[in-house]
Amino acid sequence: MLIPHDTRIALDTVVDLVNTAPESEPLRDDPADEPGDGLPDVAALYAFAERHHISGVGALGEKDLNAVREVRARFAEVFAAPDPRTAADLVNRLVAAAGTTPQLTDHDGYDWHVHYFAPDASIADHLAADCGMALAFIIVAGEQERLRRCEAPDCGHAFVDLSRNRSRRYCSSRTCGNRLHVAAYRARRKEAAG
Repeated sequence: MLIPHDTRIALDTVVDLVNTAPESEPLRDDPADEPGDGLPDVAALYAFAERHHISGVGALGEKDLNAVREVRARFAEVFAAPDPRTAADLVNRLVAAAGTTPQLTDHDGYDWHVHYFAPDASIADHLAADCGMALAFIIVAGEQERLRRCEAPDCGHAFVDLSRNRSRRYCSSRTCGNRLHVAAYRARRKEAAG
């Protein structure tokens, strides 16, 4: 699947955003160590914007934080959508509410690409528009099933399966996939020895 650079960046951003939700964090053995919100405060929102090179972010406040959390919840619904029609409806509502204004731009050393958010848009509208359109392209390509959640029983992170044959099952083969494969191997060894 050929995905333009700016769409790939937006997909990475939406996955990271969805994975900041407390319910996306892996479960812990110790209840005192239960996961928290990955966007607990405005400082974390600034850090998220910086990490994802979100342009045009001005002063942020609690209102912005709450709006981004709301957008995050809507994106989580897209990843959980049972079919393309439901996913498309959710994306359409997100993008429409953001007041999309497509425009070509070549800022900050990047080649020409499309921004879907209006100039001076809030960070929530920026994310809803650009990330929503990236998800729209996945749905339009008939690839909604690539929007997945990790199958590790103690994880649940969102990811976009960009493997050739759509066979990726874990958010990370290094962590969740490897951990489950090692556990299965040890169980087989224990059974064979027992």
